[in-house]
Amino acid sequence: MSQQQFENFTASSLYCEKCKAAMPVRERLLLILPDKEIYDYLCTGCASSVGQREITAGEKMMAQTMAPRRPRRRAPAQRIQL
Repeated sequence: MSQQQFENFTASSLYCEKCKAAMPVRERLLLILPDKEIYDYLCTGCASSVGQREITAGEKMMAQTMAPRRPRRRAPAQRIQL
């Protein structure tokens, strides 16, 4: 297996101290810097912060190049009635 498939992880659930259980989390963009982006993981039960993730500019560029591109859909042509 290729190592590239394991380079970028996002958490779906993390342990929350307030809830005392592993809870689903949502990711919120916290800070954008010239060389990286910092994301905060929030518990969906109590909305407390349970972790952070940093993405460097290089990792972001690599993820964009590795992501499959979908073809753009063209808008249907509109008819003009006279």
